[in-house]
Amino acid sequence: MNTSDLLVDDMGIFDAIYSCRAMRRLQQREVPEEMLIKLVDAANQAPSGSNSQNGRWIIVRDASTKQKLADLNRIGVEGYLIPQLEKNTSLPHQSAEKRSRMADAVMWQMEHMHEIPALIIACMDFGEKVNAQMAAAGAGSIWPGIQNLLLSARAMGLGAAPTTLALGNPKAVKDVLNLPDSMAAYCLIPVGYPSGKFGPVTRKPLTEIMRFDQWS
Repeated sequence: MNTSDLLVDDMGIFDAIYSCRAMRRLQQREVPEEMLIKLVDAANQAPSGSNSQNGRWIIVRDASTKQKLADLNRIGVEGYLIPQLEKNTSLPHQSAEKRSRMADAVMWQMEHMHEIPALIIACMDFGEKVNAQMAAAGAGSIWPGIQNLLLSARAMGLGAAPTTLALGNPKAVKDVLNLPDSMAAYCLIPVGYPSGKFGPVTRKPLTEIMRFDQWS
């Protein structure tokens, strides 16, 4: 199949939204560069505060850099997820069994992140030395682009799932990615062909999460 054929998208936006599962188990099969570029181009179409357009995207394919990011992710997962697993808790909308399956997928991703074809890092460039307050205030300008990227990946048959667990040490992330002082990293998105199947997502009903005019 010609690479250009892989870029054809006939999926409707609502089909993509309602079946955009977090796909963490990904094949090692290489993703064509054209597809990765299209994902970032789609992310770049998202709105940003004051139309600043200061989102920046790094596509990591180098094996050594992926391994360093995978090592940082392992630290994040072990520090956050392992204690959660020991509690074996459930949520009102998610049984302990389903949460366990999700945790298994996160653990699989931790063990195999260095083998995933591409890790896309969503960043922001503030044009001056960034501090924690600036980084927190700017988050609203990068997450719409991240969602665009996730939906575009779904439309092209690619699996993706955002994580922040690899980015808990900003200094280490800066060193790995050679970021200038003006840039902050917000999200790591592993991208590849999924090992599993797409399907409907499970969400709370609108009766629980929506009101008109006022909450009560």
